[in-house]
Amino acid sequence: MNGETCCENPRLRTFGRPCVDAFGWIIPGAILALLPKCPMCLAAYLALWTGIGISASAATQLRVSLLILCIGSILLIATRNTRRLIRKFGQDEKVIRRAVC
Repeated sequence: MNGETCCENPRLRTFGRPCVDAFGWIIPGAILALLPKCPMCLAAYLALWTGIGISASAATQLRVSLLILCIGSILLIATRNTRRLIRKFGQDEKVIRRAVC
């Protein structure tokens, strides 16, 4: 067994990243797409799927919490990917500047 870690060998790190990134976008997007607009429908779906009955006010709070969580996670993923792209293209620009000078 060699002593390489994911920081020393970038190939080890990049194998799972596309899958994690894809699921990071798909799961919150699917929740947002499937989340009903009506809090009573959310309460009915929850009762149908789990057998747990909740009140209309609890369903409203649950719906708002799910919206905030999903939108926040999508914004976090978008920010992380944007920072990664800026860092990647910023390094390329430094290489081009060094080659020109």
